[in-house]
Amino acid sequence: MAPRPTFALDMSDEEREIMRRHAAHWQPYIESGQMVFFGPVIDETGSWGLAIVEVDEEEELRAFAAEDPVVTSGTAEFQIGRMLQGFVRPR
Repeated sequence: MAPRPTFALDMSDEEREIMRRHAAHWQPYIESGQMVFFGPVIDETGSWGLAIVEVDEEEELRAFAAEDPVVTSGTAEFQIGRMLQGFVRPR
């Protein structure tokens, strides 16, 4: 969750740097192929991020997310849920 609804549109230079570090933090999951999707969303409630990550251990993901610069700086917080099943279109 972003600190305000307009965050994606009006972040400060300091917040933009935190977001750069946030993206870099998740790079290992992107490079390993475990990150299925990662990016910003803007809807009627404001801006927020969405990530879909495939992991074996949820606690490991929670610990990694807790070290994210957006969390440690107090810029944003995470909500983690579990998908029991999903469907992906064929390539």
